[in-house]
Amino acid sequence: MKKGTTKAAAVIFLILLAGIYYYVKLPAINIHAAGFWTFLILVIAAILVIYIFRRKLFRGQELKQNKVVKGLVGLIFAVVAVYLVGTLLSSPIINAKKYQKLLTVENGDFAKDIKELSFDQIPILDKDSAKLLGDRKMGSMVDMVSQFEVDELYSQINYKDKPVRVSPLRYASIIKWFTNQSEGIPGYIRIDMATQTTELVKLEEGIKYSTSEHFNRNIYRHLRFSYPTYIFNELSFEIDDDGVPYWIAPVKKFNIGLFGGETVGRVVLCNAVTGETEDYAIEDVPEWIDHAYDADLLVELYDYHGTLKHGFFNSILSQKDCLKTTDGYNYLAIDDDVWVYTGVTSVNKDQSNVGFVLMNQRTMETKFYEVEGATEASAMSSAEGQVQNLKYKATFPLLLNIAGEPTYFVALKDDAGLVKKYAMVNVQKYQIVAVGNTVSECETNYLGLMEQNGIQVERDSVNAEKTETISGKIRKIAQGVIDGDSHFYLMLEGSDEIFDVSVVDFIDIIKYDVGQEVTLEYKEGENANVVLSLNGEKKETKSDDAQNEQQ
Repeated sequence: MKKGTTKAAAVIFLILLAGIYYYVKLPAINIHAAGFWTFLILVIAAILVIYIFRRKLFRGQELKQNKVVKGLVGLIFAVVAVYLVGTLLSSPIINAKKYQKLLTVENGDFAKDIKELSFDQIPILDKDSAKLLGDRKMGSMVDMVSQFEVDELYSQINYKDKPVRVSPLRYASIIKWFTNQSEGIPGYIRIDMATQTTELVKLEEGIKYSTSEHFNRNIYRHLRFSYPTYIFNELSFEIDDDGVPYWIAPVKKFNIGLFGGETVGRVVLCNAVTGETEDYAIEDVPEWIDHAYDADLLVELYDYHGTLKHGFFNSILSQKDCLKTTDGYNYLAIDDDVWVYTGVTSVNKDQSNVGFVLMNQRTMETKFYEVEGATEASAMSSAEGQVQNLKYKATFPLLLNIAGEPTYFVALKDDAGLVKKYAMVNVQKYQIVAVGNTVSECETNYLGLMEQNGIQVERDSVNAEKTETISGKIRKIAQGVIDGDSHFYLMLEGSDEIFDVSVVDFIDIIKYDVGQEVTLEYKEGENANVVLSLNGEKKETKSDDAQNEQQ
């Protein structure tokens, strides 16, 4: 009886240990998951330890002669051997051709595929800037800031045909979770990446499933218990067309051996409020979803495509015809999908690109564009060179079609991480660099520079703005300084509009005073109308040399 009780206790203890490990680590019960093999080895090792202690086999000779011990040790080595051999047989060393063909790449037409975006569709914020805006918004919510903070996810999605970043709130601490978990997380942050409008969207019913939840409402544990065999990729947070928050959980698919050729086979949607899940095959995923394929996975797949054309050892040794993506990527919103953009260069990492690729995060569709030009790093350096006296730092570029020309669009930030200016750099002629305080001003300067450099510009841009003319006497004039440049602000008799005249562009403005007659050609601005002509004198677009001399 005592012997049977000991056996039962040992089995219960083993099951308890395995259950605790599973509850904490959440390994997928799937032979393609590395965590499953670790779990299997630990279970066998635990059985071995319990057997040794139960039999009191503490002498080396007893251990060596015991058949059960030898069998369990052999089983551990066998499992490790299967794992290692499976890893090798799944690797690009043996399966270079299969890896190279994981991604189908088509050649694209830049002017046809990448349409010009209106200014309200250009995502001018990167993730770091979005975090600053999100934290500021949270800091202004006095009723929530002591209990919640903003998660650092900030997924970029298309929401009602506009690029936005969304991120849920999370509990500020374990104590705040205890006091608030019954009602859940009250909302999420939504940031318009074009206008920088930041909203805290409050929900009628709180988010009950998130990364900051504990026990069974933790989103990872909830998904694992619902789908014990699925191997999930990185989760993303998105909202549907009605603003309902969801967790998007791509399910890994292994196409080569046990562990190789990773893509996505299915996608699980989990309602962040109710916890209800929906399971879709990748080809049936709803169109509002933007993150079925992780950006890093797509970049990795393209690197396989570009480097393994002539086998694995060629990619290491002679490197003939080997191309790879540049360091970094950004996102483009095209036809209500989010596409990953990155440049393509030689494996020698020279200072020029042979083209760039766009990869759809919902469908994995990939297009290559043969546009030779500067790397993103070179474009960032060129943009920073235009404002070197201000010591602004460039964000990773966004590729735009500006008047038919492939153009790097760069935001320039100060030491506090705030966007202060914008730059446009021509991809093929990266000495053409224009800077502006607004996107509109930057584009105007850029178009002028291209014309000066002999590039025929398509003036029927979607952002072409009508200019207007007004004449009248100055009734009020004031001076201000923006980023080191002097500006005069005018108001004319019979008008409530404010007109912004840059001293850099119109030095004669310092001669004018209240009561004098002026004629202004201008275009509407957000806070003040930007003056393009003062009494017939047109605003000039400076060449690169002139700008550098000024600096």
